Amino acid sequence: MFKIGDKILYPMHGAGKIERIEQIEALGELKDYYVLKLAVGNLDVMVPISSSEDVGIRHIIEEDYLSEIYEVLNGESSTMPRNWNRRYRENMELLKTGDILKTAQVVRNLLRVDRVKKLSTGEKKMLKNARQILESEIVLVAGISPEEVSDKVEREIFAEE
Repeated sequence: MFKIGDKILYPMHGAGKIERIEQIEALGELKDYYVLKLAVGNLDVMVPISSSEDVGIRHIIEEDYLSEIYEVLNGESSTMPRNWNRRYRENMELLKTGDILKTAQVVRNLLRVDRVKKLSTGEKKMLKNARQILESEIVLVAGISPEEVSDKVEREIFAEE
């Protein structure tokens, strides 16, 4: 169980800090929720404590792990299906894992594809979400602004250009 003040990642939403724990009645049943203030996007998210393990909530990474993220961002693009629909499904599976390195891989690949040919509407939305997840965790770990993190991500991905 997490506690108030813990910095956690909520897969598919991003990283944030637990501001409080609330008990709310829903459908006649009292449930405890983590109220998470996301680091990017200025949103509060409520996560049922009882299902937090099922959805993959985890503590954010340690600072020394950042270099591995930047290596992935700077690395070679993965081979992806040419069909946007298959590519979308594969990337969605990677994002659902909650693994920050897989999220970095999705961001890297989609940003590079977008430079060559425009992404589909679904992929654009996926890229925006994946970037928010990735960048929010880096913001909390590195202690720098969302703008600085966004710039750093772009510089790492397109360093070869």
